[in-house]
Amino acid sequence: MTTLKSRIKSGSRLAIAVFDIDGVIRDVSGSYRRAIADTVEHFTAGVYRPSSVEIDHLKSEGLWNNDWDASRELIYRHFEQRGQARSQVALDYDNLIAFFNARYRGADPNHWTGYICDEPLLLNPNYLEYLTSADILWGFFSGATRNEALYALSKRLGLPAPALVAMEDAPGKPDPTGLLAVVNQLQQQHQIEQPLPTIYVGDTVADMYTVKAAKTLHPDRTWVGVGVLPPHVQETAERREAYQQTLKKAGAAQVFSNVEQITPEQIQQLV
Repeated sequence: MTTLKSRIKSGSRLAIAVFDIDGVIRDVSGSYRRAIADTVEHFTAGVYRPSSVEIDHLKSEGLWNNDWDASRELIYRHFEQRGQARSQVALDYDNLIAFFNARYRGADPNHWTGYICDEPLLLNPNYLEYLTSADILWGFFSGATRNEALYALSKRLGLPAPALVAMEDAPGKPDPTGLLAVVNQLQQQHQIEQPLPTIYVGDTVADMYTVKAAKTLHPDRTWVGVGVLPPHVQETAERREAYQQTLKKAGAAQVFSNVEQITPEQIQQLV
């Protein structure tokens, strides 16, 4: 096998690493997920507030990457369990989004003071520089809105112009369009014609399903799904193990506790 040092010395590119943001780059257990719980509680008149485990169970279905949709689905299921059809639930989606955003971003759309301001970061910019020095290209594909994604990437991490596909730019996961777009952007930017091996690093079932879909559409490229355990599932060994098995069952080749554990050496082994 070609060693990492020889790959770098020869100037050849090793791989492309694309990262999800929420649960991978920043801890959203006290922000996005808290906003989901707040929203569901509000629109069920305080009767039902989903637990973190219940939100994880919904996300494990692989269909609810959009947190507005996830909130609405939990609300609908709450009323269905009480014998009320979805068509009978007076739920305005725009009002739901406005409420959610007021919690996550804050009441003033031009000056954010909400939960987003207190999200712990899960990596240091030096990690990305480390990947660059190893000839690994990197970018981001996230279900967050572009402004919310850039809040973490540019304002918090100081990345000037990251390769990013966000909610407004592509269909939601597990549709692979956004992942493919980031990969194509990086290859064009660096004038690379041959399809580089690509890993996608995410923390949800939808992320792993996205890799599977990309592999089906473009089997000429090596695609690898890599899981990262979000902080909120690492509180107990039992929950950690269950979440890890869920990601592996969804297609993760390997699961890490933190994104910075995915070193250039690990990436070479994966691809």
